[in-house]
Amino acid sequence: MGDVNLAPYLSVLRLPRVRRIMLLMLLARIPATAAGMTITLHVVLALDRGYGAAGLAGTASTLGIAIGSPLMGRLIDGRGLRLTLLVALVSEAAFWFTAPFLSYQLLLVTALVSGIIAMPTMSIGRQVLAALVPPAERRTVLAMDSMAVEVAFMAGPAAAVLITTNASSTVAIFSVGAAMVLAAVALYVVNPPLRSDDEIAEESGERPPRREWLTGPLLSVLVTAAGAVIVLAGIEVSLVASLQAQGRTQWTGVLIIVMCVASLIGGFVYGGVARAPGPIALMALLGLLAIPVGLFDGSPWLLALALIPTNFLCAPTIAATGEAITRLVPSSARGEAMGLQGSAFTLGAAVGAPLAGFVIDHSSSPWGYAVTGLGGVLIAGVSFALSRRATALAEVAR
Repeated sequence: MGDVNLAPYLSVLRLPRVRRIMLLMLLARIPATAAGMTITLHVVLALDRGYGAAGLAGTASTLGIAIGSPLMGRLIDGRGLRLTLLVALVSEAAFWFTAPFLSYQLLLVTALVSGIIAMPTMSIGRQVLAALVPPAERRTVLAMDSMAVEVAFMAGPAAAVLITTNASSTVAIFSVGAAMVLAAVALYVVNPPLRSDDEIAEESGERPPRREWLTGPLLSVLVTAAGAVIVLAGIEVSLVASLQAQGRTQWTGVLIIVMCVASLIGGFVYGGVARAPGPIALMALLGLLAIPVGLFDGSPWLLALALIPTNFLCAPTIAATGEAITRLVPSSARGEAMGLQGSAFTLGAAVGAPLAGFVIDHSSSPWGYAVTGLGGVLIAGVSFALSRRATALAEVAR
């Protein structure tokens, strides 16, 4: 990607409010990343159900989030951040403070509904940071944001396990709920901007119709976002299967940390270079590098080394899709567009994990890496075709 320069980071961190907002969004995202693990442990331990039942509860929540992300984003665009936070606060409090007392069947239903009205902390963070920095510095700040998300995903599930094992799943659920409510209240009080002053001045007060911005280039970016997470989710499932086959499941946490650190370093490099590949190229390379990982699954040390290159591209790919959205979508529709990006991420995870699992069940763990990696490369080809077709149509229209 070129030489890494610290100057962009120093420039971004000097901007008003950026450091405080990044810290606030990191803290707000940790309970969101702990949610899935907390519910899984509650279903298995407190409700005495199997992991299949726990997975179904996770699927219900995932489906709700995929449906709700663009809806909540549209609410942000049309009615503002504070009203959206109030709606989400009521939903989060109602779910998390009643979940320990619900039967499994009711938990499934409420997980779905709560997911639809969940607080969109991931997309809110990207929106706010895009508004706080000039367009030329958005790559850097969104790379930093992707790095912060990695940190949240390291902290959240670990906290859920720690609280559940040392107290109970009920305490863990109440802790997540309280943290969600505090995050919503903090964001309501701070009320960070979602559009810069220049964007407000340049654009009319009316929100543009969806058909004007949900075009081929944006669809290409959304397909790329989904494809990247398909690969990453497939890698995680394949990793668990590899270590289980070796009889070394105790290494799982260590290798996940290796993956997260590689992604953090990749995000740091991406945010500090003057020129970088676009999201399609990054996602294609991410998938390509995942294909041969299974050849090294005989040893946890070799597997850790093999996982570094593809995970090095994780944060850059995620950041690149966000940067592309800020270029392609008017700021008055950015909330819905970021919500669609969130849905693409969610659906990618929902496809990637079972795809890898199916392949592994009918072959072996090395094929899990290979098939999901190859799928990523093919999806990159689809994204490229969508982008080229949109460019061609635009040239014809001229």
